[in-house]
Amino acid sequence: MSDETPQAGDLLVRIGAIMFLVGAVATLATVMPLFLGTDPLPSVFYAVCMLMGAGFVVAAAGVIRSAVAQRRQAEAASPPSASSASSAT
Repeated sequence: MSDETPQAGDLLVRIGAIMFLVGAVATLATVMPLFLGTDPLPSVFYAVCMLMGAGFVVAAAGVIRSAVAQRRQAEAASPPSASSASSAT
């Protein structure tokens, strides 16, 4: 386990990765009967396949949230620029 503190968006990335993997396994399970010549799986498996795309979207949202949080942190740590200081007067 790492000593790093969790950043904004980390949980979304982990949840998205898990959703993506579950969807990928369901996709493989759904496609295998085509190659094996067996009966197709129930339609529930086709619905679970949609988790692959949804997981990708959730993980991307986590990455964007993390980037926005890092940008805000960097802006808060940097001193105000000369142009913004002169416009305040």
